[in-house]
Amino acid sequence: MPSLLLAGIAAAPLSPYWLQPGLTIALGVMRRRHPDLFDRLSSLDDPTYLIDPVDLPLVFVLSLNPDHPQLSARRHGDGANTAATIRGPLMALIDLLQGRVDGDALFFSRALLIEGDVGAVVALRNAVESVEVDLLDDLLSVLGPLARPAGQAIRLGNSLLARAARDLAALHTAVLGPALRPPNKMED
Repeated sequence: MPSLLLAGIAAAPLSPYWLQPGLTIALGVMRRRHPDLFDRLSSLDDPTYLIDPVDLPLVFVLSLNPDHPQLSARRHGDGANTAATIRGPLMALIDLLQGRVDGDALFFSRALLIEGDVGAVVALRNAVESVEVDLLDDLLSVLGPLARPAGQAIRLGNSLLARAARDLAALHTAVLGPALRPPNKMED
């Protein structure tokens, strides 16, 4: 989703402090809409994950304490005691959460890097795969009757941004393509 990428770029200069209310709401929505996910994770020994979208200047710390799960944003290097780190591009992490991609395929293609307690990461992956998450619908649910029009507006914006990205790529190829091709060798 191009709008998520733009949201990430827009969030870059923000202090993680300003993102916290949104993250708290998002986690609350996930708990309310997907209680099975948190029930499955409650048997773990209170793992904390560092989620590092490599294309953002922030990392996210997810604590799965059964009584009080927390999601917080931090700057890189703001040390966190975590059981495991999950590192990859933002869109790959979102696609993974929503079950649109296979985590094993991402891992073996090296688009996703796992460090630390692999068992805790596998448990998280299995719990996430057991539910159907639609992040946009989940987050829009807080808007009540405005959720549907807001979703339509976001989807329209995404399609316009995707079209603009395709057009820019075509323009890039048309303008720079000839300059980037190796020169033709004359045959004797």
